[in-house]
Amino acid sequence: MGDTKRLFTLTAITLMAILATTTASAATRYTRHRGHARRIKWNPVLRGSHESQLRQNEEIDRLQLPRINDQAQLEELERNQELVPIHESAALRVSPAIQPDKRYCRPWTNYFLQDMSETYYREFHVPLQVNSAVRTLEQQQKLRRHNRNAAPEVGDIASSHLAGITVDLAKRGLTRAQHKWIEDYLKDLRDQGLVEAAEERRQACFHVMVSDRYTEWRETRQVADKLEGE
Repeated sequence: MGDTKRLFTLTAITLMAILATTTASAATRYTRHRGHARRIKWNPVLRGSHESQLRQNEEIDRLQLPRINDQAQLEELERNQELVPIHESAALRVSPAIQPDKRYCRPWTNYFLQDMSETYYREFHVPLQVNSAVRTLEQQQKLRRHNRNAAPEVGDIASSHLAGITVDLAKRGLTRAQHKWIEDYLKDLRDQGLVEAAEERRQACFHVMVSDRYTEWRETRQVADKLEGE
């Protein structure tokens, strides 16, 4: 009888231990699952879309800009100053991964970069970084070979980088406040029809196509600021 009682007690203890271990394990899995869910949650303010890609290409067609096929065409546009260099400053950094001959964009896109980076720098005292600018069709083809999320090089939703009107802004390392500031800044311009912007997930950047309407908007704002200051 004593042996039976001891066996029953040992069995009960064993079952309790198993139950405790199982419960803890389940709790750990649940915590990890919940943590993982928080990490993969993806609901950006600036969500990319098929329609946005179409609008970017419609803007290129409206401006009658060429999609740059190769290095020779790129160099010609740079010589003619149809593409202008992106200069680094205290407010703007260019990723060293961008080749020197690809650190170019359209003049109005350059104005956008200057304005946004200077405003950002005044707010946070750190520079914005450009991760990508103009590309050639050849370059986009190579990019597509190892990045299937990259836009195609031809067609109605071809990459707008091919026309030099688009830049990618780095988002890795941003604080929550910096991230929200960029979202708000780009959303305001997007709502005015001046940019098409999307937060890229896999490329860790903000993709920004700038309309040539930005130049007129910028000049109007500068005149208004000058009159306000007088």
